[in-house]
Parts: sequence; structure tokens; C-alpha cells
Amino acid sequence: MPVASIWREEVGVNALRWWQKGMVGLSLAVLAFLYLPIVILVVFSFNDSKVTSFPLAGFTLHWYEAFLSNEQMLRALSNSLVVASFATALSVVIGVTAALALDRYEFSGKRLFQNAILLPLSLPGIVTGIAMLNFYKQIGIPQSLTAVVIGHATALLGVVVSQVMARLSKLNRRQLEASADLGATSVETFRRVTLPAIGSSIFGSALLCFTLSFDEIPVTYFLTGREVTLPIYIYSTLRRGITPEINAVGTVIVAVSFVLIILSVTLLRDRRES
Repeated sequence: MPVASIWREEVGVNALRWWQKGMVGLSLAVLAFLYLPIVILVVFSFNDSKVTSFPLAGFTLHWYEAFLSNEQMLRALSNSLVVASFATALSVVIGVTAALALDRYEFSGKRLFQNAILLPLSLPGIVTGIAMLNFYKQIGIPQSLTAVVIGHATALLGVVVSQVMARLSKLNRRQLEASADLGATSVETFRRVTLPAIGSSIFGSALLCFTLSFDEIPVTYFLTGREVTLPIYIYSTLRRGITPEINAVGTVIVAVSFVLIILSVTLLRDRRES
């Protein structure tokens, strides 16, 4: 092989290596930019000072004690958990049913119906919130946590439908036919064939819906009444500046979210291995 060809090959390999190292470095820099604020939030939740600046004054758990003794914040946290739980349950029940209908049946306006379900995902939250507020006033639903639950479930319905339909598209139809040939009813076929196949997508979409509902602000801002959720409470508190209590509750939310993600990954991996 000519020396020039060997030299060009070595130059190409070295360039590829430097390119790969550069992409890895860029990816790490982007991840650091995204997650460094979370690290700073956790660090300042243990800072023994009301001033959020370096150097730290010392280590303390006082702000967690203050958070746990703040009745208004705990009330807002409880409201967020209730809203997210009911909104997730409602969106999963309706979303799975809608996905099954869209997958199995052909009917007039099917494409329009599918696009209408996915529309809230593409609209800005403030537009969705104003539209829901005007509509709920016309049908007599007052601003309350109930309205927030309905609004969140409506906005998040597309998440469940899209995830479940994607899994249904990969389902082996011969299994459904074999179940019917063996004398199973439609309910038994759904319970023993369809549900195990789409179970991971239901669980994943439910977890995503819970997270999005828990953190949602624009729709909640327009639909809530006197009872507020935790994001609205934090938003109103930030007008007076960031307090260490907010850092503490934010750290707790990050820790719980991390545990839920690890748990979901473990459960889904175990299901695939079984």
C-alpha cells in the first residue's frame, strides 16, 4: 500500500476520533448546562442562610423543617398530588379506550377525531387555559380543582393515545385471531393478550401524565379557584424572591421523581425479561 494512502487513512482515523471526542464533550457540556441548576437547587436547600449565594454559610436541615411546618405549602402539595392522580387516572381510562377504538374500527371522521385529541399537545398552554376557561364558564363548571382535573386530563389525553397506539401498531394480530379461534371472548382477549402487550405503554404514559400534570402552570392558573397547586403557590411566592423553603421542596420533588423513574425502568425491564 502506498505511503500516501496509509497517511490519509491515519489522518482520517485521527479526525474521526477527535470528532467523536468533541461530540462527547459537547454532549457532556449540554447535560451539565441542563442539570447544573438542579444540583445548585439541592445544594442551597442545605445552606444555613437565607441568601442564595456562594460561599455557603453552613449545613442545615432547617429549611426542610420549615417546609414541613408550612401548612399552606403542604396544602398546595396535597392539591397537586390529588389533581395529578385523578387527571392521570381519567386520561388513562379515556385514552386507552380511544386508542383501542382508533386502532380497531374505521368510522367517518376518524382522522379528524385523532387530530383533535392530539391538538392540545401542540397548542401553547396559555391558549389551552383561556379556551377551557371560556368553555367551562359556558357550561357552568366553576373555577376549582375539579375544573383543573378535567382540564389536565383533556390536555394530556393525547399523550396516552399516542403512546398506546404506537404499541398497538406493533401488536401481532395473529395472537388476537388465535385467541378468538380458541373461544375467548373479547374481554378475555383484551385481558390476556392486548393488555399485557400494551401494559408498559400504559404505565409509561401514566407516569408521564402524572409528571406533566404535577408541574403544569398555564392551564392550572386559569382554571383553579381558591385552592392552588404547588406550582401556582411557588409562582406566587417567587414574586417576593426565592426562599430556601422552595429549594427544599424542589429537592424533595427531584428525589421522588428520581425514585419513580428508577422504579419504572426496573419494572419495565423485569417485564421484558420475564
